[in-house]
Amino acid sequence: MVEKTFLNEFPPLIREFAAYKLTIQACSEKTVNEYLLDLRTFCRYLIAEAENIPKDGKEFGEIDMTGLDAAFFESITTSQIYEFLYYTDKERGNENKAKARKLSAIKSFYKYLTVKQKLFDNNPAITIETPKQKKQLPKHLTVEESLSLLNAVRTDSESKTKERDYAILTLFLNCGMRLSELAGISLPDLDPELRSLRVLGKGAKERIIYLNDACRDALNVYLPIRTSTPTKGDNALFLSSRAQRISVKTVQWMVYKYLKAAGLENRHYSTHKLRHTAATLMYQTGKVDIRVLKDILGHEQLNTTQIYTHISDRGMEDAMQKNPLAEVKAPKHLPSAKKDSEEN
Repeated sequence: MVEKTFLNEFPPLIREFAAYKLTIQACSEKTVNEYLLDLRTFCRYLIAEAENIPKDGKEFGEIDMTGLDAAFFESITTSQIYEFLYYTDKERGNENKAKARKLSAIKSFYKYLTVKQKLFDNNPAITIETPKQKKQLPKHLTVEESLSLLNAVRTDSESKTKERDYAILTLFLNCGMRLSELAGISLPDLDPELRSLRVLGKGAKERIIYLNDACRDALNVYLPIRTSTPTKGDNALFLSSRAQRISVKTVQWMVYKYLKAAGLENRHYSTHKLRHTAATLMYQTGKVDIRVLKDILGHEQLNTTQIYTHISDRGMEDAMQKNPLAEVKAPKHLPSAKKDSEEN
């Protein structure tokens, strides 16, 4: 949640921008909070530059920016934004991913000021290119690791929420839904025959996710427990120990708990990696068409989904073995170069 006390740190224009992102564009609170944090650093940097305030001490974090108005933001140049990005790189140690996020916040804010509010015409951020980022393959669990994770829940003799946790992990590993989507599922979102469920994705876009036998089985075990649990009017599918809608932090804690129990805590896996796992297994093992996978994952652009088309190490190994020269053996004894030269 975007806290009111946090918002009070910002000038009116940035508070209005945050409200626009939340209500009109239906951005998640997490996304808006990240925008606000980046814009706060940007504004403090600009004020520090103008007033010769050190940028590496307590004074920087106490800079008051509530009085910044449209005239101030209109006065900012493209060069100043480049200088800010240089500062985040050299003095704050930001890598390209972090710099790209900061630039995205600045670009979005200036687009709001110039296009939506029409406060002024010049957009100093519009021509700045996004820093290039390293293309990393999605990290995912193997089939064997996924089974170990599920088995860690099955063999947990102390858990009071075993059925709930098993159902959550099964949905993650089979459906590829986001953490926020899973936590947001309510009982009415389930098809009566458990053939599908409805989730609310990014940008408040609904989509239908179809359930396989594993998901139906896990839900059939959990639902009698869920429906017999008294709640205070909450129709959430997954409940916390307080009989309230489960929070994303509780889900994350549960996932880490069972990753550790499965001996996978040192592999840097996370809740989001379970989404990657479902997508990768569907594409590589299930041979799911990339366009179908795009719809399953709720991606807006196909190029976002194409990261899952990477070839697995096993696939590359198999390809090497299929080379028609793969079976050609080297002679056991090759003549040495020295011997050859003596004979010549």
